[in-house]
Amino acid sequence: MKPSSQSTTPLCDRLRDAGEWNPNWDPIYELDPAWTEKFMVMGATPVLGGALDPKTVEFLAIAVDASCTHMYGPGVRRHIRKALDLGASKEEIAAVLQCVAVLGIHSMSLGAPILLEEIERSNDTASTNTERNHHAISR
Repeated sequence: MKPSSQSTTPLCDRLRDAGEWNPNWDPIYELDPAWTEKFMVMGATPVLGGALDPKTVEFLAIAVDASCTHMYGPGVRRHIRKALDLGASKEEIAAVLQCVAVLGIHSMSLGAPILLEEIERSNDTASTNTERNHHAISR
């Protein structure tokens, strides 16, 4: 949906004009342009506030988009390209990706102990069943 010339969504308009608009946001914008604008302003405030340099902002965007909970390829590509344009090295970007990769380790740190518990429970159940069978046979 193209905003009107008297738009009440200036940040959304700027994102579109700059090629930063994600088309997945279109349905949200169509349903409620004012809410979408407020959401975008909230998300952009740390970026536009100037506390972080642009390259660091791109590193954070890469980390968010590449995280196992987000995995948004077009964003990763866009932010890697922007980081490179801002002078980031491939080593810096690789380090960002390596840092965010640890998010996935939680699958293992949650699942491995449960797996070990369940294996132990299975072994205990198998042992108990073997003992019952052995006891029943020897009667």
